[in-house]
Amino acid sequence: MSLEVKDLQKKYGEKTVVDHLSFSLKEPGVYALLGTNGAGKTTSIRMILGMLSKDGGEVLWNGEPMNALETNIGYLAEERGLYPKYKLMDQLLYFAKLKKVPKDVAKERILYWAQKLQVEEYLYPAKKGKKIEKDKTADQLSKGNQQKIQLMAALLSDPELIVLDEPLSGLDPVNTDLFKGIIKEIIAQGKYVIMSSHQMATIEEFCEDIVILNRGKVVLQGNLNEIKKSYGRVNLLVKCDQPFEEIIKQHGLEIISISPEVTQLKVQSEDQAKAFLESLIKADKQVIRFELREPSLHEIFVEKVGGNDEKE
Repeated sequence: MSLEVKDLQKKYGEKTVVDHLSFSLKEPGVYALLGTNGAGKTTSIRMILGMLSKDGGEVLWNGEPMNALETNIGYLAEERGLYPKYKLMDQLLYFAKLKKVPKDVAKERILYWAQKLQVEEYLYPAKKGKKIEKDKTADQLSKGNQQKIQLMAALLSDPELIVLDEPLSGLDPVNTDLFKGIIKEIIAQGKYVIMSSHQMATIEEFCEDIVILNRGKVVLQGNLNEIKKSYGRVNLLVKCDQPFEEIIKQHGLEIISISPEVTQLKVQSEDQAKAFLESLIKADKQVIRFELREPSLHEIFVEKVGGNDEKE
């Protein structure tokens, strides 16, 4: 199986929202679609899923034009979409039916994911004496628990292609780790996943290949490890017990940030970093931390998109 997005385009009047976007997933894994608000991420996702018409380009699944009604796709939208006043179990069974999942299979999968996502109490009313608690509706759940139910709905058909648009948005640390565990399980099952997220650390944790959009245009694309290697190890993290600002000035290093924990510097080469370390030692500075590393995805992202922050 494979997904190929070719030359995707979308305009609203004179404004180009997505400008010739192309990428492919030729094997299972997670592909990251990144950009600021207004960069065209959600618009691209909606065109890929057939929810929005394209002004150009094509989306292929296994080499054929993808029909979202026929392809087994799971979609967790950024805008959550449960029916607030309907029973949760009824909604999940309804969503499963839309995907042609037999009712008995749907019930098995609902129980499985309810246990994994720790929402059994909301789907299986407990007995209190002779009374059974009423079934829960979506508006009785917190935002995080509603998000869990929507993730369940996206996974009930055991989809081949899964699209996660800001899956960790608004989650507390405990539920963030819970969702990450589910994503790892999905990856282990050999699924094809497109993930859009503002959380760069999460992208680095899960994604091998990325595309960064800025105002609808691709500004960076490729294998994340190769991209980071191309920058070289130019970020230097240093911590000393004594002040060492004068030595920084002597070597003409650029200060990126200073905190109680670490001073972050920009160097031109590993030789420059080595010379700086030798000067620290010669000056009898007690070096607690000295780490030379590649830039993070966060730093690369900020460099590529700057201060663009429009609403999409």
